[in-house]
Amino acid sequence: MKKALLVMIAVIGLGFAANAQNNAIGLRLGYGNEISYQTAMGANRLELDLGSLDALLYHYSWNFLSLTATYQWTFGLPVDGLGWYVGPGAMGGFYLSDDSDYSGLNIGIGGIIGLDYKFNGLPLQLSLDARPMYAVVHPKYFNGIGYSAAFGVRYTF
Repeated sequence: MKKALLVMIAVIGLGFAANAQNNAIGLRLGYGNEISYQTAMGANRLELDLGSLDALLYHYSWNFLSLTATYQWTFGLPVDGLGWYVGPGAMGGFYLSDDSDYSGLNIGIGGIIGLDYKFNGLPLQLSLDARPMYAVVHPKYFNGIGYSAAFGVRYTF
């Protein structure tokens, strides 16, 4: 898990070097928590989220580590700083459990839809989104359908 976190930090660092404007980094907090990085791609953006879910907190006996990428088409709304976004995504991750039937690779496709607000004169972005995913590869007893709703807090630069 530490190695995966180091890889994600390296990917984020490369993103900083390649595009030093219109970026955001922070947290996506929901059912599981993620380190979130966004980078502008023209009028749209790419978001990378590295997350973990310790299901022991939810009275299960497994852990999950994932990397999710979503391409987001962004749209403004009539309120200054408020916008919405939608787009496709993909994720990959691992379930780790004491029971081998619940452990394994998880690869999925899905999308994201949400609202965000960027404060004028303050390097802060808040977001609220939903990210449904369908795992095309998953452990034996996982049904393949996943859903994440989260609140995001990011520093913009």
